[in-house]
Amino acid sequence: MLDAPTAPGLPAARTVELSIRGMTCTACAARIEKKLTRIGPGVVAAVSFATEQATVTAPEAVPVRAMIAAVEDAGYAAGLIVPAAAPAPGGDQAAYLRRRLIVALVFFVPLSDLSITLSLFPGYRFPGWQWVLVALTVPVALWAAWPFHRAAVKNARHGTFSMDTLVSLGVIAACGWSAYVMFHPAGGGIYLEVAAAVTTFLLAGRYYEARARDSAADAIRKLAAAAAKDVCVLGADGQEQRIPAAQLRRGDVFVVRPGEKIAADGEVLSGESAVDRSMMTGEPVPVETAAGDAVTGGTIALSGRLVVRAVQVGEHTQLAQLIALVGQAQADKAAIQRLADRVCGIFVPLVLAAAVLTLAGWLAAGATAAQAFSAGLAVLIIACPCALGLATPAALVAACGRGAQLGIFIKGHQALESSGLIDTVVFDKTGTITSGQMTVTALAAAPGTEPAELLRYAAAVERASEHPVAAAICAAAPAGPRPEMDAFRALSGQGARGVVDGRQVIVGHERLLRDLGIAIPSRLASQWAQWERAGQTTVLVGWDGRLHGALAVGDAIKPSAAAAVDGLRRLGLWPVLLTGDNEATARAVAAAVGIEEVIAGILPAAKAAAVRDLQARGHRVAMVGDGVNDAPALAAADLGMAVVAGTDVAISAADLILLREDLRVVPDAIRLARAARATIRRNLAWAFGYNVAAVPLAALGFLSPVIAAAAMTLSSALVVASSLRLRRFNPSGPPRLGPRRGAGVA
Repeated sequence: MLDAPTAPGLPAARTVELSIRGMTCTACAARIEKKLTRIGPGVVAAVSFATEQATVTAPEAVPVRAMIAAVEDAGYAAGLIVPAAAPAPGGDQAAYLRRRLIVALVFFVPLSDLSITLSLFPGYRFPGWQWVLVALTVPVALWAAWPFHRAAVKNARHGTFSMDTLVSLGVIAACGWSAYVMFHPAGGGIYLEVAAAVTTFLLAGRYYEARARDSAADAIRKLAAAAAKDVCVLGADGQEQRIPAAQLRRGDVFVVRPGEKIAADGEVLSGESAVDRSMMTGEPVPVETAAGDAVTGGTIALSGRLVVRAVQVGEHTQLAQLIALVGQAQADKAAIQRLADRVCGIFVPLVLAAAVLTLAGWLAAGATAAQAFSAGLAVLIIACPCALGLATPAALVAACGRGAQLGIFIKGHQALESSGLIDTVVFDKTGTITSGQMTVTALAAAPGTEPAELLRYAAAVERASEHPVAAAICAAAPAGPRPEMDAFRALSGQGARGVVDGRQVIVGHERLLRDLGIAIPSRLASQWAQWERAGQTTVLVGWDGRLHGALAVGDAIKPSAAAAVDGLRRLGLWPVLLTGDNEATARAVAAAVGIEEVIAGILPAAKAAAVRDLQARGHRVAMVGDGVNDAPALAAADLGMAVVAGTDVAISAADLILLREDLRVVPDAIRLARAARATIRRNLAWAFGYNVAAVPLAALGFLSPVIAAAAMTLSSALVVASSLRLRRFNPSGPPRLGPRRGAGVA
């Protein structure tokens, strides 16, 4: 269970996830939602037919058993989903449908052949032929079609309708009419093969859907399976003990050997290893990890032994939280899907009325009972809005699965709805465009001074300082024996000094060295000024009364930043850099990556205001950030995108979570979201168009019941097939151009 935010003065709320069994269409999901929201005030529910799950946000006072009881009262089974557990595979449902489909096919094929033959050639009829047809039909119409009949009865008990109601009535009507005609030959045609065809085609469609849902969610289950099952805990006495990973507690120290999965998010205390993070980020190259580095649960140590302190365990790990977010996203409903659900809710009774009116209209027009019944039955069968109900969830599940493989987690439909509208992408600087850590970016040594010697002397002095610039210099020092340093003295705001190998070494700003009478050669002065203009911090190093070199220290730009900005421009999007840093530094970073518009020198709280200002100027804004101070801007943006190295607050506020450190994931994420949005629109256009066109054709007698059953099943299959194309989404493919900002924007 996850904590949910509540407004001041309202009861504390939490979010519960339930698995739902027994749903057969989106009308079932809508009925369960109504039951859950009627439990009491403050209860909000979202039920996904695609994932067979419900996400319920309710006050703490509402017990889980009340939620399960509400689902059972609606006629379905429910159970609590344990946090961090893998989504239940859809294989059981698929196997259940496969068995019934096989039986249906075994009897439908000979029934169809025999029925057609006896209809075209009455002379071939033999004594008792009717009973042979009945014997071939009963297993299909009763046992194979039982899922539809059971759902229809369940709906009737609760005074509701669903797509299964139409299917069950169609099968029963076809069998009933055929039985009447068989023993009253003047009645007209026999439709036993229609009943078997409707059942067989729909079972095939349901089986295809179940397999598609299971396949599309496979990447999410693989992520869940990435969690370690056990862990080797290191006791205070140095003894190792292997325990189930679920028993690991925050602060515990555990050992990871080569080839083992890391059991929790943590900090490496000792050891070195290459860590395979491909399951989490999609990046194939392992990352070298050593003491002080952070590691993520579910990743694999490849080459060395690590000793790790657990920082986040269980449902609080990054892996568990991302799985939970994806489950919530799949249960979420877009505005366009809510419209489809409402249409499905009223469509079934309208179809029943249309079928009755068609039957009455044909009879009133002087048609035979057989002609009237055929037209009415065709309307009843072809109008099942299965494709309409599958249009959005099938595409979302496929997009989430493909996104997980690419290191992109879609938290909700909002991302899909906004992706096609944005024209501006705002980047935070520190930790997003840049690495967020100070490093030595450049070095200039005076003639006669070796760069390695310059770094060793500077690091020897700075090793006694805790300043981030000092840490960057120490990290850049070459490996090997460290020179001893004595008489260290920190000079507040200017630098530091110390005695290294008997030499008085000065490390600091230009003003410090001038005050000490140390001249700065023109070549180094020119280099120093150039670095300063680029927003770098310059550190001068001297000893023996003269300057020996200079170091540029700064927040290094990520190598992929420029390519990411270029990718966004090719998508027709306008990049903006937003930072609290000074104007000069911000401009230098922006120029290096190809960004023209810069908003610099603003306080963290003003970032959201800057985003809203862009929106007030008529732009649709996406925000890419990583820190706590980015969370308000991420929430204010039309599309929030949080990088995985960011804080929990930033990730919670975003619509998309980007797991790859390569910033080219930003245009990839927008391409994927746009592709999913286009797929949903295409699916809905087909589903609406199909029903609008098919019902009149069936009512006018242009479609037989058998063709109607095949067309309806084909419609659902096309929607699912269209959605599954997202599994082949290629992030390096040609860009889909979106709205382009005007040239006059600064």
